[in-house]
Amino acid sequence: MHFSKHFPFFRDVLLFSLSAFGGPQGQFGMMIKSFVEKRPYISLKDLVNINAFCQLMPGATITQTVSLIGYRQGGVWVAMVSLLIWTTPAVTLMSALSFVLSGKNLALLQHLRFIQPMALGFLAFASIKTYAMIDTKLKWFIVFVSTIVTYVLFKTPWVFPIVLVCGGIMGLTNKPIATLKHSLSKRLRFFPVILFASFFLLAGYLSETARKNAWENRTPYNVFENMYRFGSIVFGGADVLIPVMYNQYVVRPTTDRIKRTNKDAISIDRDVFLSASGVVRAIPGPAFSISAFIGGMAMSDRGWGYQMLGCFLAATGIFLPTFLLVIFFYPFWENIQQFNRVQQVMAGVNAAVVGIMTASIIYLFKDTVLTFVNKPLLDTVLFLSVFFTTFFLLYHTRVSAPLIALGCLLLGFL
Repeated sequence: MHFSKHFPFFRDVLLFSLSAFGGPQGQFGMMIKSFVEKRPYISLKDLVNINAFCQLMPGATITQTVSLIGYRQGGVWVAMVSLLIWTTPAVTLMSALSFVLSGKNLALLQHLRFIQPMALGFLAFASIKTYAMIDTKLKWFIVFVSTIVTYVLFKTPWVFPIVLVCGGIMGLTNKPIATLKHSLSKRLRFFPVILFASFFLLAGYLSETARKNAWENRTPYNVFENMYRFGSIVFGGADVLIPVMYNQYVVRPTTDRIKRTNKDAISIDRDVFLSASGVVRAIPGPAFSISAFIGGMAMSDRGWGYQMLGCFLAATGIFLPTFLLVIFFYPFWENIQQFNRVQQVMAGVNAAVVGIMTASIIYLFKDTVLTFVNKPLLDTVLFLSVFFTTFFLLYHTRVSAPLIALGCLLLGFL
């Protein structure tokens, strides 16, 4: 296996991981700039296709998309290295936060205030680029309906997979696509799904046994099991994961039932959790890296060695199941796309993705602009200036995404 030929790709994944601010919406725009335009590792159509597939899977969508770009470059091992490179910076930052967090308000957030308009600029750029794929009246109709439904139900966790499925069903009414060969060219790998199921069952068994028997060192088992379960069943990305974690680690431990039956349940202070959830949205990389912070805080009373172990177990637990699931299902996804009907479905799904992106920028722009109603005019002018400048640089110049992110960071600190 010659990893050396993939070093340029790994370098670009690292640069992406250090500059991918703004959550999945902004990060997708950066992906187009980094992996489609700057260096054509993948076509725009294939990238949208992969992203749509990942949105139908549980777990971190952008993390899965990065892994599958790596998978297409060189197979499972390249996908695994891509995953590690992409997640390591954010996991390291959130792990460090579990050691240094000492107050309820973090001044760092003030210096990151221009990251949000920059992310909106990336999202607007991605939306404009993907409109090039909308070439029929039916696709325009799907985009229109998807935009309205997504906007109205934006905070509903299941809106994204539901819109994608409905878009696919509507795509079946499209005109037939040219006949393709109906052969299963991609070999299915059953080892990932066997490994996924084995970890799921073993983690659950050990965690429950440790709780019932009151093992002295049961916290590591509980941390890994919690995170592995979240990574296996949470749809909708970090917007769903963070409320689920809030209920698990802030609300649930204070209930009378848990106080009676599991008084040693992992508990995180409310203000500390909310501070961390704010920071994770302001740093580059996957928001699922908040798991490393939770793991570190859960074991912070046992010394730095155990705290580092908690960060590692939590991060591994949250990202491992989503990786195993996409590695198993993606070859199957590629196989079935060779059929005409599936091609029609994917045309509808891709149009729905464009609608979701359009609704996201409208909703997020509305949501952020409203925060400036009672603020000085200068803040509004700076916000809009960063947004339009980001879009202009992406659309009309060859300035790279990392340089734009660095510029917005420097502007915030100045």
